[in-house]
Amino acid sequence: MEGRSSGGAVKAVIMDAEAIGRALTRIAHEIVESKAPGELCLVGIRRRGITLAAMLADRIAAIEGERPPVGTLDVTLYRDDLSQLADMPQVRSSDVPFDVNARRLVLVDDVIFTGRTVRAAIDAVFSLGRPSVIQLAVLIDRGHRELPIRPDFVGKNIPTSLDELVAVNIPPYDESTSVEVVSKRA
Repeated sequence: MEGRSSGGAVKAVIMDAEAIGRALTRIAHEIVESKAPGELCLVGIRRRGITLAAMLADRIAAIEGERPPVGTLDVTLYRDDLSQLADMPQVRSSDVPFDVNARRLVLVDDVIFTGRTVRAAIDAVFSLGRPSVIQLAVLIDRGHRELPIRPDFVGKNIPTSLDELVAVNIPPYDESTSVEVVSKRA
């Protein structure tokens, strides 16, 4: 999530709670219909990706009758900009309570921007084992990629300028459920 702590002005509300729910239901169907090899598991990228992964798992359970296992991933130590983040970056634990080897692993995040967080997540996953395939599900694709990384499942594409941020608001982190385009603080 890029947004709320930015202090910028909300330029537009792109998705409300219903639109987010519809997008997640569609992504869940696309994940189920994908014929990638391996037993399905979801791994949410800390922070909002964790909540989105749980929401997707619930929707997949409603479709398939069985909920895929869900893990959480903190990619802080795998980032290529670690020294730029802070002198002492706050590292939280990852929790992947299943073997990732030979699994179909779907990484889940709220927004894809440059692709660097996803690259870090892939490195973190490989430190746990070797899945048969890694796929990526994101609620929002805002463009501006710096690495050749493309999501497999996208809730909504939102073209943005570099002067804007995308704020995904989801409880328990936020009071409301929405996606907003926010102008950067001047």
